[in-house]
Amino acid sequence: MVSAGARCLGALLFLAPVGVAHADAAGEIRARLLQWTADFNAGRKAEACDLFSKTLISDYRGAPETDYAARCRLLERAIDNPTHRFHYADPLIKEIIVEGTLAVVRIEWTETVTPGDITLIEPGMDIFRKETDGKWRIIRYIAYDEERPPERPPQ
Repeated sequence: MVSAGARCLGALLFLAPVGVAHADAAGEIRARLLQWTADFNAGRKAEACDLFSKTLISDYRGAPETDYAARCRLLERAIDNPTHRFHYADPLIKEIIVEGTLAVVRIEWTETVTPGDITLIEPGMDIFRKETDGKWRIIRYIAYDEERPPERPPQ
């Protein structure tokens, strides 16, 4: 007969890889989001678009629903804008929930637009999928902007 302690230990050993896998996935997603910030701010258009799946559907308050091609065109226009500079701080990642090859991220972006030094806070929710090439990409997102001073210290 197996003791209760042995059964608990066996259950913990069985479940441990799942927790590690979720932590690894959350770390990969966090790294992708931070890399996106660096890519966008450096003007790397193709790399910035690579965060999004070709199956993307995005909803942004006040704008029509967009797919991958439309979202990338918007990013490219922002990067190439001759009169305004758009700069993102590292995102405030509030939560990452991973389940298999899908993940949900509650996130808040802080964007500064110059001239004018307008600060936009952009709360949102991203749904990621681990795609066949092993990269986590956003397949759906919903976001909105809210003009207000940042609630966190600049990074």
